[in-house]
Amino acid sequence: MEARDPELKKELDATLHARRELGEEYDAALVESFLEKVEQRLDGTVDRRVRRQLAEQQMVVARGTRPPQSPEGNFGERFGFAIVSLILAIPLSAIAVVNANLEGLIVAWFGIVGVNAAHAARGWPWMRGRREKSDWDD
Repeated sequence: MEARDPELKKELDATLHARRELGEEYDAALVESFLEKVEQRLDGTVDRRVRRQLAEQQMVVARGTRPPQSPEGNFGERFGFAIVSLILAIPLSAIAVVNANLEGLIVAWFGIVGVNAAHAARGWPWMRGRREKSDWDD
């Protein structure tokens, strides 16, 4: 769907015209109807994009190659993982301090840092070859 979809513009004009004719008591119904049409257009656009991406993935699998991955391509995954680990670090730190004082806190943070380092190491060039040969990727 383009930013300026002529069909949606026609629908909006028709909705506004109908509002002028019918009055304010039909506002909710008119808005609901227009939003339903917008939703249908968005659903169609999303469906086409998903089908296109699935077809591209099937072509990659059929060829037996992997798509080129840019280094920044998995930034969202790495950032999300870091955020989740920091959020989970709060209760883990509290539990560690309550149960084992400073030593427990140090062990907990070594674990948090270790998990994040292992996750970050997945993107390193020498780790990619090892990951591709893994038995987990069937």
